[in-house]
Amino acid sequence: MSHNDIIETASVWDAISDTPEESANRRLRSELMTAIRGQIDRFGWSQTVAAQNLGVTQPRLSDLYRGKLSKFSLNALVDLGGKVGVHVSVRIDTDALTRS
Repeated sequence: MSHNDIIETASVWDAISDTPEESANRRLRSELMTAIRGQIDRFGWSQTVAAQNLGVTQPRLSDLYRGKLSKFSLNALVDLGGKVGVHVSVRIDTDALTRS
């Protein structure tokens, strides 16, 4: 493959991730960050007020607004989301096992 070849992927997360699991984690964190920011904006909170209400520092909230995925674990985002009414549900899919 030359450097000019184009590889199609299902999402930007697939393109920048080494594994499907890493891609899924990034996608989930991105969706949660977007939902949390949306709720904060709907409430009309400044970043300072939002940081106080969420129990984080303003620089931490700024990282959230800037979309710095690497600074937030999925657990941290679930916790922050719960404080602003963003609820997470989980659907589990399993690969079909084949018997030999």
